[in-house]
Amino acid sequence: MTSERGAMATASDALALFAETSTALRRRMTFDAAIMQATDPATGLVTAPMRAENLGEDGCATYWDCELLSETVNRFRDLARAPVPVAALRDSTGDMPEHSTIYRRFLQPRGLDDELRAVLRVDGQWWGQISLYRSRGRFGRGDIDIVAGLTSFLGKRLRSFAVPATGTVADGAKGPGLLLFAASGTLLSINDEAREVLRDMPPGPSAPTRFGIQIPAWIHSTAARALTEEGVRVRARDNAGRWLVFQASCLRDADGTPTQTMVVVESARAAEIASLLTAAYGLTDREVEITQLIARGLSTAQLANRLYISQNTVRDHVKAIFAKTGVASRGELVAKLYTEHYRTLNLDTRIRVWRD
Repeated sequence: MTSERGAMATASDALALFAETSTALRRRMTFDAAIMQATDPATGLVTAPMRAENLGEDGCATYWDCELLSETVNRFRDLARAPVPVAALRDSTGDMPEHSTIYRRFLQPRGLDDELRAVLRVDGQWWGQISLYRSRGRFGRGDIDIVAGLTSFLGKRLRSFAVPATGTVADGAKGPGLLLFAASGTLLSINDEAREVLRDMPPGPSAPTRFGIQIPAWIHSTAARALTEEGVRVRARDNAGRWLVFQASCLRDADGTPTQTMVVVESARAAEIASLLTAAYGLTDREVEITQLIARGLSTAQLANRLYISQNTVRDHVKAIFAKTGVASRGELVAKLYTEHYRTLNLDTRIRVWRD
């Protein structure tokens, strides 16, 4: 796939990358529908952008309810830790896909017969995921191998898009926005600040509500995940390039039964985006540690004492950090990782709507 990789390597943003990936895969294998989406590397939660092919707009809530609450076959979070982060449904179930709730509730009603899933990861971090579908026949080992050969490459490309590009972002804090969901996923209440946030988010797969607004599928999945997990958070950018944090928590009745989920939306703090950027620049754990200490003002000698390494070793690490982040001083480094995201605009984060 040398020529195809060339096109993917020069894609200008994640949506273009997904389009080139679809074209490249269709030259090597057949599939009738697909979903390609970015994820927050800290949580694995889906965020913008998303590309979907030959799927209707309905079914987003069903898909994520199954994936997060009841699915046991080929879950994305399991694939993210697997030696090979790719699996096909029929292959994994011994040709008995009915063992999968997503098959019973999502694939089968849409006339789809098999699903091939892949997590796009690099350096142990999960930057995106792909689902391919066939309406007839099953995916074989050859298909799995083709996709497996692209997972690290695509993970690196998605990671590169988290690095800020030049451009101006409008000032202005967001939130706190509040959205209250029933355990079933139905929106029960929303404040004005959350309405404003939703108006400014990129368009994409969404579900209608009685409030006359659409809830993006990835916000629904964030709320659903809070029913079974604590500390659910996902980072996303609005149309103006501002970073926001969506945090979901579960509300319970007296006997501990989940009854509702609350999603709180606020402007992201610098430290929350710094962790994303350090991952995007491919810094090692030690380089991240040194970067954090530099931000606190520690000198080379203080860094050496704190980390029990020589000053020359500190200088080597700092030199490597500068090279990876494209800066020439400690001041530039701190500005780039801890403040620049408020002034620069990332590459296109629009979401491609699900379409028939």
